[in-house]
This record gives sequence, structure tokens and C-alpha cells, in this order.
Amino acid sequence: MPLTLHNTATRRKEAFRPIDPTNVRMYVCGPTVYSYAHIGNARPVIVFDLLFRVLRTVYGADHVTYARNITDVDDKIIAAAAKSGETIREVTERTGRQYDLDMAAVGALPPTLTPRATEHIGEMVRMIETLVERSHAYVAEGHVLFSVASLPTYGSLSGRNLDDMIAGARVEVAPYKAAPADFVLWKPSKDGEPGWDSPWGRGRPGWHIECSAMSEAHLGETFDIHGGGVDLIFPHHENELAQSLCAHGGKPFVNVWMHNAFLDFAGEKMSKSLGNIETVHDLLKRFPGEALRYAMLSAQYREPFDWNDERVREAKGALDRFYGALRAVADVTPAYPAEPPVMAPLADDLNTPQAQAVLHELATALNKAKTLTAKAEAKGALLASGEVMGFLGEDPEAWFRWRPEGAGGLDDAEVEQLIAARIEARARRDFAEADRIRKELTDAGISLEDGPGGTIWRRAEI
Repeated sequence: MPLTLHNTATRRKEAFRPIDPTNVRMYVCGPTVYSYAHIGNARPVIVFDLLFRVLRTVYGADHVTYARNITDVDDKIIAAAAKSGETIREVTERTGRQYDLDMAAVGALPPTLTPRATEHIGEMVRMIETLVERSHAYVAEGHVLFSVASLPTYGSLSGRNLDDMIAGARVEVAPYKAAPADFVLWKPSKDGEPGWDSPWGRGRPGWHIECSAMSEAHLGETFDIHGGGVDLIFPHHENELAQSLCAHGGKPFVNVWMHNAFLDFAGEKMSKSLGNIETVHDLLKRFPGEALRYAMLSAQYREPFDWNDERVREAKGALDRFYGALRAVADVTPAYPAEPPVMAPLADDLNTPQAQAVLHELATALNKAKTLTAKAEAKGALLASGEVMGFLGEDPEAWFRWRPEGAGGLDDAEVEQLIAARIEARARRDFAEADRIRKELTDAGISLEDGPGGTIWRRAEI
């Protein structure tokens, strides 16, 4: 199926044509691992995980390489280690593990590659040396800086002129800079900070050079897709592009740039600096991870999205409907289609709202199916479509028994015992007792459904 993606560099949707269909390559800027990820951090993870799934569906799972880096040397990491009394490695290992768990809980597949910045210092040093040799970078007071003036096309990705970019960004003012917009490739390490030997003294890399070096090491000088949040367009991706073009002698860096919009909270950008964050870790105590994912994908990735609990509850309700349809045909073997029906909207620049509408149509078809063949085909279409989007991978019974962390009330075994007692009461025609047990369960937030196959139950809405 033809795939169309919006390219930030050209500002339009374009037909996606991979450099090599047998090795489609994508790089996405990953986390700086120093604390819990907030739900805004999860948006690019979920969006580009969805794209990863779509690419695997189109080109084959063995023909897509997805690299998402880990920044494990940074001022915020150093500060977090000083505050906690841990080593920098202990902080990055601990927070990195939690990040992986939280992202897996919202349905993100592991990327093909997760390169760490500290494992690619040699590649960074070599790239910086090339930039210095080609007069695109200069050494000043132990720093190495990229000379923005050396690249006439600087600013092409963001589409802004240099004065506007400087005015709209936090540009470090330093006496060793030849020009205000020049940015750091290498800087000296202070005592007690991590550092590595280099031709310019003991130091550590700047943020931007890390991604240029890691993407080159694993995906080559030119690759297909580079993704991230819209806040990375400038300065991070603009600087990545500049470095890589100059280090590679003008050879193209990325064919398609993709950026997801901000996630807002009460109309404001969600960020740690504003203190209006909700971490994925905490949200998972109140909601199933799949509901968080469904809520996130209810808006197209380039649209700003206002996050709130009501959206997640609506998402949980939609998933309840899908899992309910699957639960009713638990004994039916699915017949999978050649192509999942959601691929049509997803191939149109990841139109997830339309794809979710298709899921509802498929659930309706499954509920209305009368023959075994119709049920098998409808079930297969719904499951296949859910898999592409990262949904419906749970057993329906387990889905309906989920409850928030710390929730009181009856546990699963107690519910099963009461249902068994109700069945016995009905068998001996003690309907008053059966009704009393049903009310006890209802009051405890348990919904019963009697059918030809017996009684099934679910917990009440969150």
C-alpha cells in the first residue's frame, strides 16, 4: 500500500519512497535518562512506534531498522546524581530501566537499536575532527564550536532566518564564540564531571553531535526518516542537519523529517520546568497502559493535544467495546485478512482518528456477524487492525479484570466465589438470594452478564 508522510523539511505530505525497501531506516531522538518520563515524553514514543509498526507491515518486520538513542551524559543527569548520591551510571541505569518498562506498558515495541551516547564518544570525536578540518568548526578556550556562517543553508529545516532563530531560542552567550548562533560540539569537563580524552583536552560532547554520530554509526550517512517532537526542530534537529551535511561533504542526511505536536495540559505545554506534568509511571497506577495509548492516538500526531483524564476514560470505554466483542467469540478461530483494514487511514500520514473509527466499524461487524465464517473474518480483521495500532493484545478476561493500583473491594477470587454461590442459589430456585448476591457484586463495582455459556463479569468503569 502506498504510504504518505508529512515532511517537515518540505512542509507537505509526500509519497514515501525508501532508499532501500529491504532496509528501511528510521532514527528518533530518545530520552535523557535522569527521571520518570512524563506523558508528553510518551507522545513521540507512541507515534513513532506506530510508524514502526506500519513500516513493518508494509515492508516486512525484517526489513525495518528503528534506532532510538539514549542520552546518558548531560547536565541534568549530573545534577540528579549529585542530588541522589548515586553515581551517574547508577542514575542512568535505574531511570533507563524504568523508562523501558513504562514505554512497554503503553504498547511500544523495543526499537531495533538503542545506542547510548557514552558508547559512541569515539565516533563523535572523529566527526568533530572532520568538521574542524573542513573549516566548519573551530577551537576556542577548550571548546569546539560549529560555525553557523560556514553553512549558507542553515535554517532550512525550521524555515526561519538566523536572527529570528536566535531571538526565539535560548542561545548561550559566551566570549569564546565567534558568532552568537555558533553551538558547542565539545566542551571541557569540570572536576567531578564525566569526561573523555580528546584532541582538545578532557571533555564531553555537546548534545547535538551525539545524534549525528549515533545515526551515522548505525544507519549510515543518509537514511530514510528522522523523528521527534516539534520542540526539537530548532535548535536540535537544525544543528544535527548542519553538522551531518558538513561532515559528509554535503551528502543528504535525512529524506523525511517528521515531528509530532505538543501535548498540552489545561491549555499549556506539559513540561517539567512548568511543573504541570503527569508521569507515565503514575498514570499507569490509575489507568491501563493501552487506554493511555488509545487516548494519545485519538488525535492525529501533528495536532496539538490537550491531555486530561476524561479522554483516557473515553479511550478505556472504546477498548472495553472492542474487548467485549472479542470476548463474545472467544471460541472462534480468527481468519486474518491479507491487509489489516486500518492500513488505509494509517497510510495517509498516520490518520489515527480515522483508523480508530475503522476499529469501531470492525467491532460492529463482529457483533452483528451470524455465521461462523463471518465471525472468523470479522474477528481476524479486528485483531489484525488492533495489532498494527498496538491494541487488543490482551486476553479479554484479563482486560476486564484490571483495576487501579491500591483499589479496594473484592479481589478476583472473591468475585468468582460469589458468582458460584449465585449460580447455586439460582439452581435451587432461591432467587431472593441470587438477587442479593448480584446486588452485593454490583455495589462492589462488578457487572454481571448472564448468557448461554454461563455468567461473565467485568469491573466497573474507572
